[in-house]
Amino acid sequence: MIYRIISFLFLVLGLSCTSNSSPQGVLDESLMSSILVDIQLAEGKVSSLPISYDSSQVLYSLLEKDIFSKHGVTDSTFIESMEYYLESAEKMDRIYSRVIDSLVVLESKSNKKE
Repeated sequence: MIYRIISFLFLVLGLSCTSNSSPQGVLDESLMSSILVDIQLAEGKVSSLPISYDSSQVLYSLLEKDIFSKHGVTDSTFIESMEYYLESAEKMDRIYSRVIDSLVVLESKSNKKE
């Protein structure tokens, strides 16, 4: 009887522990952060240009394709991954914390060069 209870407890504990790995077809948190950093930089570049809204949308679309190509992912994989991570506020918080940290580092490097 005690053996069954202990086995049941280990089973429950094993199932309740969450893994940091993402499901197949979903980008890992590190790659997702890198892509989002590049997307933020592209959005910043496009928004700072003195061009019309329509032109900025076309330019951003081209930059986004380049970003996905650079990281070796498709837009559908990125969208699927975003949907997965948006389901968990904790995971999205971790990703965006990395994005913000990376952008702060890039900004400080840029300020040192000036």
